[in-house]
Amino acid sequence: MNPVIGLDVAKGESQVQAYLERKKPYKKSFKVKHDLDGLASLLDFIKEVEDISGERPPLVMESTGHYHTPVVQYFEDKGYLIIIVNPLISYKTKSSSLRKVKTDIVDANHLCELYYKEDLEPYKKRGIQLANLRHLTRQ
Repeated sequence: MNPVIGLDVAKGESQVQAYLERKKPYKKSFKVKHDLDGLASLLDFIKEVEDISGERPPLVMESTGHYHTPVVQYFEDKGYLIIIVNPLISYKTKSSSLRKVKTDIVDANHLCELYYKEDLEPYKKRGIQLANLRHLTRQ
């Protein structure tokens, strides 16, 4: 099996969809808040997927400015592989489909399918110096 968890991140909450294999979704999509209780319930769900598939699933999400930061920090500390997709890449692959539907559930499913189609790079944590320099250049 090749499991993956797709997260459509928004302000304060995320839509979650899990796939065990390509074109094989696991359960229905659901929403999770970005607080400790919500992220802990998401962790329980991820461990459930882990037990069924026998592998640790990567988490795929779009870059959303700073909305995805709490989710990334929480799961990075837990040792999960995180893949942050450039929204331009995601948009181009979405526009190739015949149906132009924009919902959180469809986006979470799309991120899972994108994981199987594209060769995506894992998230690299930036050092504090680079973060400070980035902040300084934006000022």
